[in-house]
Amino acid sequence: MRATVSTERADEKLSHDEPDLEELEVDGDLAADYIEGLLDIADLDGDLDIDVANGRAYVSVNGGGEDLDRIAGPDVVQALQDLTRLAVQAKTGRFSRLIVDVAGSRDSRAAELKGMVDAAIAQIAAGRDRVELEPMSSYERKLVHDEVADRGYHSQSRGEGRDRRLVISRA
Repeated sequence: MRATVSTERADEKLSHDEPDLEELEVDGDLAADYIEGLLDIADLDGDLDIDVANGRAYVSVNGGGEDLDRIAGPDVVQALQDLTRLAVQAKTGRFSRLIVDVAGSRDSRAAELKGMVDAAIAQIAAGRDRVELEPMSSYERKLVHDEVADRGYHSQSRGEGRDRRLVISRA
């Protein structure tokens, strides 16, 4: 009888797509602890900020000066985010959609993505049927999908894995 109750609870937990606020706060705390440990190992300074918004935990590393800028590139931040998500998942037993930012790199990348959308829409306005963008992460694709929709155009994802990209066209 206990196994049935346990299974029902597990099934019930799996049916929840979105973590609750408490789970997101735990994700943020675990992620901050993990990143702090990595910064200590690398002998890098940085202040950690944790926020919860839009169904995700956000961990930002700031204030480390030029040393921190060395790890603020998009590929390094993505790798740090992937490792941090795995560390959080190992502790909680559930997938985490947390977002990691280093020295404002996410804002810089968002501005770069907006520029890509500007260029793609200009090409469509000039007569192209569609424009295919470079491969990007799921988070970046989400930002671009939202930007494209806000401008009244259509976007769809194409490809698999690291080659997954967006194609923008008229609505």
